[in-house]
Amino acid sequence: MTLDLIFFLILSLIAIATALGMLLSRNAIYSALFLVLNFATVAVFYLLLGAPFIAMAQITVYAGAIMVLFLFVIMLLGAESLPKSEVLPWQKPLASFLAVALAVEATFLFITRARPAGDILAPAETVNMVDSLREMGMILFNQYLLPFEVTSILLLVAMVGAIVLVRKEKRV
Repeated sequence: MTLDLIFFLILSLIAIATALGMLLSRNAIYSALFLVLNFATVAVFYLLLGAPFIAMAQITVYAGAIMVLFLFVIMLLGAESLPKSEVLPWQKPLASFLAVALAVEATFLFITRARPAGDILAPAETVNMVDSLREMGMILFNQYLLPFEVTSILLLVAMVGAIVLVRKEKRV
């Protein structure tokens, strides 16, 4: 076992543990913090793959901006802990069936498609990081400016909609 493989296995266990912690936590703030830890481990995966820009974008955009927005909305709405909800009698059997079907499908795909398709070739030339980042920024803000702005407006509308839906009417 190489050091990279050991590091990958440790990180994958951390990523799985934080994902399960996020899903199983009854407190919304703890769930959001588990999600931040998961984003950080994914960023380290990107670093291991040799993609430092994507790793920093992962930390800055997801763990930074979006999670601050989530925590702001959670704190503003006062929805720190989830209330006990009634479970319909058909929900647990359906969820169990779908989980088993997903596990069978994933196992089948892993067994049938896990063969390598060919050799991975090294890049022909070295890429200058500054030029590629400049080109990426120019493409983002020239060709994809409208989708970028629409996404930001959709996030703002979703946040305002969540506040309006949960807000309690004040009676004077």
